[in-house]
Amino acid sequence: MGRPFTFTNEPFSLLFLFLLPVVTQGVFDYRDAVIKSLLYFEAQRSGHLPYNQRVTWRGHSGLTDGLDQGVDLVGGYYDAGDHVKFGLPMAFTITMLAWSTIEYADEITESGEFEHVLEAIKWGTDYFIKAHTHPNVFWAQVGDGSSDHYCWQRPEDMTTPRRAYKIDAENPGSEVVAETAAALAAASILFRKSNPHYSHLLLHHAQQLFEFGDKYREKYDKSLGIVKGYYPSTSGYGDELLWAGFWLYKATRAEKYLDYVIKNAYTLGGAGWKISEFSWDIKYAGVQVLAAKLLVEDKSASEHKEILNQYKSKAEFYLCSCLNLNINNSNVHWTPSGLLYIRRWNNMQYVVSATFLLTVYSDYLQNSNQTLQCPKGSLQPHQLLSFAKSQVDYILGSNPMNLSYLIGFGSKYPNRVHHRAASTVTYKEHGEFIGCSQGYDLWFGRQKPNPNVLTGAIVGGPDLNDEFRDVRGNFMQTEACTYNTAPMVGVFAKFFRLEEENGGARLKDSSK
Repeated sequence: MGRPFTFTNEPFSLLFLFLLPVVTQGVFDYRDAVIKSLLYFEAQRSGHLPYNQRVTWRGHSGLTDGLDQGVDLVGGYYDAGDHVKFGLPMAFTITMLAWSTIEYADEITESGEFEHVLEAIKWGTDYFIKAHTHPNVFWAQVGDGSSDHYCWQRPEDMTTPRRAYKIDAENPGSEVVAETAAALAAASILFRKSNPHYSHLLLHHAQQLFEFGDKYREKYDKSLGIVKGYYPSTSGYGDELLWAGFWLYKATRAEKYLDYVIKNAYTLGGAGWKISEFSWDIKYAGVQVLAAKLLVEDKSASEHKEILNQYKSKAEFYLCSCLNLNINNSNVHWTPSGLLYIRRWNNMQYVVSATFLLTVYSDYLQNSNQTLQCPKGSLQPHQLLSFAKSQVDYILGSNPMNLSYLIGFGSKYPNRVHHRAASTVTYKEHGEFIGCSQGYDLWFGRQKPNPNVLTGAIVGGPDLNDEFRDVRGNFMQTEACTYNTAPMVGVFAKFFRLEEENGGARLKDSSK
């Protein structure tokens, strides 16, 4: 479950990237990580499950979502261990899963998982199309966190209210509609060859949603107060509007979208904000990396070089902050063993998003024959990749706990994940109804491992001292979210390809 960001970071003792040992102990099976990560999305599915569902301990759920409001909202994803369908993090999940696939399509294909990643994306985009019932209407949420959290039930047994909440012209919400526009635009790129009609449909909805979000500008948590306790918009809507604008430009190459992100670069904060976090709430660092990539990948953007370079400078502030090479206490904390640390509630979400941007930017620097210039030193592309690998390998088990934070990967991983469906006997094995409080009595408080393995989930992870308690009630550490796993699909595939091609040599020599 998400929590808001802050614009400042507490000081951390200076660690130089140059002295960070490259993690080489043991070669992880990165292909297996790709395969397992995509299974997690099947476990999070809401709606009528397809015939080829591989996570067999899940069943159909939420089959009447939207019925009371006269709209079909069956489908989509549960964000974490509960059963609310939160629009903002769901859309961010799909945007990041699509971006991850766009960047590393060849690598994911080589791993044999390209069809599965498209299925995962389409499960989300199909739902967004349903939720966009009118050009200026978007159904942003189904269920509410308060009533949902009183119950510990399987999704197949849900008795909590399933009221749907919408955004419209009278009650606008720019963040959620713009993020959904970004997700649909990014996905349209992936379906362009295999399903051009669907790609066109996605783009049609993306353009309408963007126009809606831009015309009726308002914070979505002001219109939908029910989201404030779970996914409030601390950063406002400027980042989402720019984010959607960049993705629509990538998907269409229409000059009006490029003009939008250039003309609004400062008024919406993209070329102005220096941020040390990238998350479901704040996308500025992602926006800034997309802008930097345009300088190399798109010749038509050259006339806007000055503004794009301002975006780029802010992207590099974020990366230097992660690498502890900024000044004035603007660096991200590291744990004693080198894991990025932002805050104790689901810290791993910030680790994976940073790891993704570091990996993508390493490719960008390599392709453009550049280095990263930080206040405390410059870095070669392979040094960014080396640091990204240290984060990946920490997640997969190279850490003081010798624990994989990717569930189901390796021989040791958390087995008491804070997740209603995984922690309760399956509907297929025990078809009797499990009530709201009955689930707490019989399943939540059990000391035993979960009966179902939530394969591919990345949990909240260790604290600032690299310590982790595998306790179901320790939700800050043991709950997983879809946006934890989404950015890592392509990253895992990237390192799988490198291991295949180079036997790890390029990475093992990267400290030289």
